[in-house]
This record gives sequence, structure tokens and C-alpha cells, in this order.
Amino acid sequence: MRMMVSFAALFLSVILLQLSSGGVGPLDALSGLALDFSRQQVGLLGSAHFLGFFIGCWWAPRLMGSVGHSRAFAAFTAAGAIGLLAHMLWINPYAWAGMRVMSGLCVAGCYTVVEAWLNAKVTNETRGRAMGTYRMADMGASLVAQLMIGVLEPASYVSYNLLALLCCASLLPLTLTKASQPETPEAPRLRPKLAWDMSPLAVAGVMVAGLTSAAFRMVGPIYGQEVGLRAEQIGYFLAAFVLGGAFAQYPAGWLADKYDRRWVLIWMSVASILACGATIGLAGGGTSAIMAAAILFGFTTFPIFSVSAAHAHDFAVAKQRVELSAALMFFYAIGAIASPLVASGLIDALGPDALFILISAGHALLIIFGVSRMRVRDTVEERTRYVNTPRTSIMIGRLFRRPRDRS
Repeated sequence: MRMMVSFAALFLSVILLQLSSGGVGPLDALSGLALDFSRQQVGLLGSAHFLGFFIGCWWAPRLMGSVGHSRAFAAFTAAGAIGLLAHMLWINPYAWAGMRVMSGLCVAGCYTVVEAWLNAKVTNETRGRAMGTYRMADMGASLVAQLMIGVLEPASYVSYNLLALLCCASLLPLTLTKASQPETPEAPRLRPKLAWDMSPLAVAGVMVAGLTSAAFRMVGPIYGQEVGLRAEQIGYFLAAFVLGGAFAQYPAGWLADKYDRRWVLIWMSVASILACGATIGLAGGGTSAIMAAAILFGFTTFPIFSVSAAHAHDFAVAKQRVELSAALMFFYAIGAIASPLVASGLIDALGPDALFILISAGHALLIIFGVSRMRVRDTVEERTRYVNTPRTSIMIGRLFRRPRDRS
């Protein structure tokens, strides 16, 4: 219990940050459409967010090493708040893209600080409980953030001001805590080749996971509006995706620990393609059918990243795990940067179904690549434990380093 109390400030900061950063994506999409931005310009905003996220993942550990945890957190939070508040001062899609780079920078930077702090304070005995509570706080806030779009008026200064207030409020728990700052960990080297050397299939898997998640989260509001959903229903639509992903974690972990992870990844991609088809087919079946399709889509696609990461870690030794996790995040960000812009362009040209056609194409390529890789080499017999890995910062590898190793 004392451990949970000591981490309460960190978890509260995560909740407030997630409410702010999770709400800006759908708000930007609906605001951009209300202000007559083109669909491709709205997609650019999502890509810009993940560009900022990528920059933040690389820069945050180095800034933290220079100025400390609290000051780095304050700097990244300030960047996020400025990006939010500036939206209604300069209404231009390309200016907004620059502001979304700042929001992505804020998310990656703040999560890096929180996860480095957690890693320094947890012990082997408390790690499981701490990580469970952390994931509950993060995912619960993410669900609520999607639902906020129902009460946030698009293209309104008040809406962006509210999100900026939540972003600034995330500063208070962490900076006012009496707990001493931990020593700054050494920043992991970014070695993309390490991930490719460990498992090309895992690299492909995390890139498809980035394509899927970023396209749905950032362009999903456009799809929702195209199929006739109201703003609050779009919030439920996005939340249903997250909820489906939460439901999938235990069965996905059970399958990934019991069977060959390559087959698990391949059959999850098959299921993802079927879920995309169901989402397209049920678009005219009413709101309930659309929500059910979103839950199914989240259930089949959300675990792809964690299964891919688990497969890569099967080929790594303990001292490689932190840098391997950082490399996998690099490839995830590459897929996430590209997909919103491509998806929005396809919707503009081909209609709303193009979002799920793009995602299906990504998973079809993953199936083909997975089958071809199975002919190249066998998997290892002694596998690491499956871990539901968040896509939050390159420091996440330190938090899950020990749980991955067999005792």
C-alpha cells in the first residue's frame, strides 16, 4: 500500500496528461473539418503528432540527463500546453501541424520522465503491482479522453483551453511530490539494426501496429463523420477500439505463451483483415453495429505490437532488451508517422472504406512476410514471458526488462 501511495503522484500526472493528449487528436480532426481543412490536411496533423513523438523519444532521455526529471517534465508539458493554446490563435493547417509536433513531443517526453522515475523506484517485489496500476491508469484515462470529444466543441478556444489546463495540471502532482528525484539513467542507444537482426518479422509487425493504431486514432473521426456518427458517437467509436484492445490482452498473452508466436501474429493479422471487412460491412447497420465492429477491430489489432515485441525478445539476451525495446519503438513510430497522411489521402480519393482497406493491405503484407520468414529459420524453444507492452517511450524497455526474463 505504501508503494502505491508513493507512486500516486506519478499515476495522477499520467492520468491528467493522457486526458489532455488523448483528447487533442479527435478534437483536431473534427475542428479541421469544421474549418474546411481538406481531409489530407487533417491526416497531416496526425502524422505531425507522431513526428513529434519520435523526436521526443530520442531527445527526452538526453534532456533529462542535463536538467533532471522534474525540469524536463515541466519543459515538455509547457511545449504541449503552448501547442494547444496556439490552435485558435493561428488557424492554418500547416501551423497546426507544427503545434501537433509539440503535442507529440510533450507526450513522448513526459512518459519518458514518468517511466524512468518508476523504473528507478520499483523493486522486483513491487514491479508487477506498479506496472499493473500504471497500465490501468493509462488505459482508463485513454478511454475517458476519447469520450471527451462528445463535450468538446470543435474549433473552439474553450475546448483547447480545457485540454491545455489538463496538460498544465499534470505538472502539479509530479513537481510538488516530496519524493526525491532518482538518479538519471543512461539514455539507451538507438540501434534500429539491432531489432532487424533479432527479428525482421517483429520489425514488420510493429510497423503494421503503428500503421493500424495511428490511422484509426487520427483518421477515425473522419471515417466516423463520413458514416454518419455524431461527435459524441465518434467518441464512443474511438473508445470502443481502446476497450476492445483492453479485452484482448489476456487471451493474446495466453496464445503467445502457448503457441509459436509467428503463427499467433499471422492469425491475428488474418483476424484483423476480417475485422476490417466487418467494419466496412456493418457501416450501414446502425450505431450499435458500428460500435461492435470497433470493439472487434481493437480486439484483433491492439495486441499486434506486444506479440511482435515478445517474438523479438525471444532472440535477445538480457543486456540487449532495453536497446531492443527502443529500436522497436523507432519502427513503430515510422509506421505511425506515415499512416494518417496516407489514410486521409485515400479517404479523399476513394471514400471512407479506404481507411480499412489500407489497414487490411498492411496486415496482408504482414501475413505474407510472416509465412516467408517461417521458411527461413525456426523459432527458439525457450521463450520470454509475454508482456502487454505500452507504446509510450523508449524507456519502457527498462520497466519490462526483468519480467521478460525467466526466473
